[in-house]
Amino acid sequence: MPDRPFDAMVLGVGAMGAAACYHLAQRGLCVVGLEQFDLCHDRGSSQGRSRVFRKAYFEDPRYVPLLHEAYEAWGRLERETGQTLLNFVGCLNIGRPDHPCIRGVRASVTQHGLAHEVLSAEEVRRRHPAFEPPPDHVAVYEADAGYLCPEDCVRAMADLARRAGAELRERTVVRSWRALKPVGAGGADVRVETDNGPIEAGALVITAGAWLPTVAAELGLPLTVERQVQAWFAPKIPTHFVPESMPVFIHFLDGDAAAGGGDMHMPGANARNLAGAFYGICDHGHGVKIARHHGGAATTADAVDRAVHPADEADIRRYIRAHMPTADGPLRDAQVCLYTNTPDDHFMIDRHPLHKNVFIAGGFSGHGFKFAPVVGEALADLVTIGRSRLPGELFAIGRFAAK
Repeated sequence: MPDRPFDAMVLGVGAMGAAACYHLAQRGLCVVGLEQFDLCHDRGSSQGRSRVFRKAYFEDPRYVPLLHEAYEAWGRLERETGQTLLNFVGCLNIGRPDHPCIRGVRASVTQHGLAHEVLSAEEVRRRHPAFEPPPDHVAVYEADAGYLCPEDCVRAMADLARRAGAELRERTVVRSWRALKPVGAGGADVRVETDNGPIEAGALVITAGAWLPTVAAELGLPLTVERQVQAWFAPKIPTHFVPESMPVFIHFLDGDAAAGGGDMHMPGANARNLAGAFYGICDHGHGVKIARHHGGAATTADAVDRAVHPADEADIRRYIRAHMPTADGPLRDAQVCLYTNTPDDHFMIDRHPLHKNVFIAGGFSGHGFKFAPVVGEALADLVTIGRSRLPGELFAIGRFAAK
């Protein structure tokens, strides 16, 4: 026999799922969240000690209003939990002035009136000695930016969800789900089969991350899971990399100019511009974090190679030696994380095309974490009132779903 019916069930309790559980429970719904691993596990896309938060958004100016909302939402979460989640150190977007991503950054700051500075390569080196960009590169500096600590963020949202009455079940593997008929006739509308037995709910929210291609296989979504390696180094000159000296950064290089070769997956137009992009975050206790942004091998969530190999480290070190030489100290740690990419690098946040009480959020394409509280609120809106304030044309599932 299934559990008592819940009002809403959330499948996957990473950043997006924890946020959805929180917002649904806050509205008085009886909510259960199902997570196949422990909360804050390291096998998906919601880990890594730090994630960049920025508003000068090269991906598309339409994200900027959502980033303003996310900024406010993280602040509310900080006040509710008494924790610091968003740390402000500024952000440098570095590249040639005519690089498509630098043009995208400048389009966003111009269209939305974001405070920023444009620095020459020499000004970057003088102000932030961690960096040695090529002389023909510029940097768009945004002071109102920094980093989030993802494990702390997920834990905070999960704790608030539980405080609001949500039940979060860890180590609960979902085997299948199906809509029950007739929909809306009273009782549960969706049943999920787990290793611990069936669970029923009035609505299902799928936030399965890199497992979404399997969980929503009936839609034939053209999602590609990408292996990414994050690495932390003990810098040669530690003072160059403390939060007071080093902003977070994204460095847009041409092709694979800095670190060579390999079977790289670049799904959409923006990702093609990111073939040589690297990002990094200052040392706030674990070493300076540096990683590629896109360019990883295509894989699946269950088959991914989770070992970090010498070639992975060498790839990142080539970038460091060319552009951040004082970071080139011993490797302190490295781990694999996963991007789940759509063909156009934009998110999917929408109602399931075949089931009116099933909702999907996924395909965050390596830039979604910062939006988690906004996505959670949007999912709660979809469940409770049938619509959200998000730009539907940007995030609609219908642009990809099999016809």
